[in-house]
Amino acid sequence: MAAAPLRAVPAGLLSIGQVLATLQEEFADLTPSKLRFLEDQGLVAPERTKSGYRKFSQEHVERVRLVLTLQRDHYLPLKKIAEVLEELDAGRDPVIPGASQRSASTILSSKQVLSSDELCRATATNKRFLGEAIAAGLLPATEVFPFDSIAQLTALVKLAQAGLTPRHLRSLRIAAEREAEMLAQAVSSRGEKQGSPSAVDGSLELVEYLETVRSGVLRRKFGVL
Repeated sequence: MAAAPLRAVPAGLLSIGQVLATLQEEFADLTPSKLRFLEDQGLVAPERTKSGYRKFSQEHVERVRLVLTLQRDHYLPLKKIAEVLEELDAGRDPVIPGASQRSASTILSSKQVLSSDELCRATATNKRFLGEAIAAGLLPATEVFPFDSIAQLTALVKLAQAGLTPRHLRSLRIAAEREAEMLAQAVSSRGEKQGSPSAVDGSLELVEYLETVRSGVLRRKFGVL
């Protein structure tokens, strides 16, 4: 597997430390050196920033979880694990050697959400701050959180360190909700049925364009061309 190219890394990716915080409760012996070893063996290929830092998506983290599970619970050597990954990459759902009727997808789909404790550990924050983010409407009021909440809460922590607490960002949430209504109307005006896969895809495409425009406006405001 080729190394990931050096390029601009999308927002929402995790550092090695955040990956460890996410997985160490399940795999206590996971270390940065082990993650790098898995990369060296071509089993996972995280994104790289222009500075060379590794960044992991949810798919990367689930791939690491699969590799570690196959090692620990099914005693597969790396060569066999690589074969399972090749099958997955080819769009198939391979049966795990020695595991009757269990396929790779059953492991990949087993951990897609985080508890509040796991989320706080992954972001090096506490329940009080998480509660402030929820109260401001910036994170969902729920018992479990989607994986991308790690990146969102990390960003909120960084903003709070700069003096922008969740309470200060309520207006951002309100503006985002208005933008969502505007985009939904734009998609529906094209005849797309609300909630349909094509409408969702169309909305997400417009979100990317909107983020590009917003970023340009902010950069110009600070004199960055």
